[in-house]
Amino acid sequence: MIIRLFFMGSRSLKRGFLKKCEEFGIGFVGFAPVERWEDPPRELPHKFSRWMPEEFYPRSIYPEVATVIVIGFPIQLPILETAPSIYYHELYKTVNSLLDLRAYELSVFLNEEGYPSIYLPRDGYATVEVLLEKPFAFFSHKHAAYLAGLGSFGLSNLLLTPEYGPRVRFTSIFTGASIDPDPLKVDDLCTRCLRCVRSCPVGAIQVKGEFPPPIDKKLCAMRSAELWSKHKSPCGICIKVCPVGEDRKLFDRMDMSIYDGEGPVEYRRAWDHVRRYGTL
Repeated sequence: MIIRLFFMGSRSLKRGFLKKCEEFGIGFVGFAPVERWEDPPRELPHKFSRWMPEEFYPRSIYPEVATVIVIGFPIQLPILETAPSIYYHELYKTVNSLLDLRAYELSVFLNEEGYPSIYLPRDGYATVEVLLEKPFAFFSHKHAAYLAGLGSFGLSNLLLTPEYGPRVRFTSIFTGASIDPDPLKVDDLCTRCLRCVRSCPVGAIQVKGEFPPPIDKKLCAMRSAELWSKHKSPCGICIKVCPVGEDRKLFDRMDMSIYDGEGPVEYRRAWDHVRRYGTL
């Protein structure tokens, strides 16, 4: 690897980084200074009585970090609608692989420009069984995306984006470069429709307490473990029934009654067909 002997300015570096993201087909990119973890801005759309412990801050993981860069890829709604299924299982794996690959390549780009940088895996745990014992990863990409201005939280405790609702997978890059941050989105995108609450097969999504209320991570992990045993994890139901996202217009899914057993029967036939094969 050749390290360049000159440093690009913050704006030039950001332009170069965004150009690489465009080449890689990355649709979601956000930049957040590490100070946003240490002192969350007041204009954020949600107020937390308790913020995350300091051990989950970026500097607790990589002391040299100045900026956290978040990238994301969307989950295609018609595939997600078959969940839980082998189809969604494979899509999930594909997007995860892309996130890891692109985050690594982008960290190498920053290193070659003279800015020490590292990528983080899109998941920070080994297996679902580990989550049953320790239901936290060492870093939260959804909070990073939130602090990078990419969206707001929903009742499902997932990040909602204007473009795809919660149907986006994220990962992060830590860099020593001080890059101009992106503005925060101040809109609360959650409609409080309660579809995710009613649709959760194990009742893991809460409605009481501050917003967003914490989900029961153990119940969610137990559901994932059951589906893993049948080779069709993750669950994905709370993600597919969320009405937020412009992708619903693209795929003509504005009528949410199709998830209630109503609407054109061909949708249910297609989903049932996929679910019958490839898994137990």
